Amino acid sequence: MKKWHRRARLEPKWFDEGNGKKEDMYQILSKVDYSDDVFMQVIEAPAVAAACQAGQFIILMIHEEGERIPLTIADFDREAGTITIVVQAVGTSTRHLQTLGKGDSLTSFIGPLGQPSEIEKVGTVICAAGGVGVAPIYPIARALKEAGNKVICIMAARNESLLFWEDKLREVSDELIVTTDDGSRGRKCLVTEPLKELCEAGGIDLVYAIGPGVMMKFCAKTTEAYGVKTFVSLNSIMVDGTGMCGGCRVSVGGETKFVCVDGPEFDGHQVDFDVLMSRQRQYLKQEKASLDAYLSHASGQDESATDATATDATACNRAVAASV
Repeated sequence: MKKWHRRARLEPKWFDEGNGKKEDMYQILSKVDYSDDVFMQVIEAPAVAAACQAGQFIILMIHEEGERIPLTIADFDREAGTITIVVQAVGTSTRHLQTLGKGDSLTSFIGPLGQPSEIEKVGTVICAAGGVGVAPIYPIARALKEAGNKVICIMAARNESLLFWEDKLREVSDELIVTTDDGSRGRKCLVTEPLKELCEAGGIDLVYAIGPGVMMKFCAKTTEAYGVKTFVSLNSIMVDGTGMCGGCRVSVGGETKFVCVDGPEFDGHQVDFDVLMSRQRQYLKQEKASLDAYLSHASGQDESATDATATDATACNRAVAASV
């Protein structure tokens, strides 16, 4: 006998009482909001948690007809069988994901994907994180520390309200430097200022920089002057995540690479950041139209219940269709 169960506040999914399994469902076990548009979710995904390593990513889908959302793994617990993701809600799909909380489920959660970080004992390593980049830098810093390295972390944000995981990052750091653009917490400067000071002092063997494209670009430019090897994690346009579509292609050392299978981490001194950032802006017009349609529909539902019989999945499809 089968019952209807709800998935991701969207559409029903069969639950088989015979074997007691929710087939193909990935439950959200907890959610924390860090700001108006940045949030954390812990997802039940034992197979992914058992196999993943620092630096890898997953691709999730909220529902069968939804967008494939690539997200770098922020944390994992093999024993509990969970994956932690930190998301900045900027478009239709991530804003939709933000509405989901404990007890909701995702239809697809694929991973681990991509190449893991190169973790070995090299000496002194700087892990520089800008904004939401704190989340993917955390498991890398932890792994580097466990490998016997001295780890210096730099975390940066526009202001204090946008900082998160300071305590977690401090636990895996020999030294933690906090910077904000407005000086509301830590040093008033950009991430590149303490990075340059540390490189000038010498003794830095490796740098990891993760954050917005422009932040990684200038971190790489800073370290290049001192000949310090620098890895960056690229979040390019991505569709299938297996190297078939070519949507995530980037130029590295004059060669075309696919972020999903060759990366996501690359030598920052070889990445053509101008091409990367240009491609990231390629669909801004369509993304804005989709988001406007989605928000308009959501606002309309709040004001009246005229479309109460329509599922959220249908609403999202309408929003996307309206932008085409």
